[in-house]
Amino acid sequence: MDTLITLSPIILMFVIFYFLLIRPQQKRQKQVREMQSNLQKGDPIVTIGGLHGIVDAIDENTIVISCNNTKLTFDRAAVREVKQD
Repeated sequence: MDTLITLSPIILMFVIFYFLLIRPQQKRQKQVREMQSNLQKGDPIVTIGGLHGIVDAIDENTIVISCNNTKLTFDRAAVREVKQD
């Protein structure tokens, strides 16, 4: 019984860390994976490097972005967001 009382603050701290740090991060990663898997040709996007462009072609792991009459190839994971026009 004594060890349970001494471990209670540590257990409580792990529970708080889970709900404040770990769980929101997991939810955000899930949203990003869904967004990256739902990309379609013609979507206006922003990459993690800040490049704004339009999806020109999609492969399983890569995308081709059209920006100012230039086509650049990126990994799908490089897409930060799909812009809403």
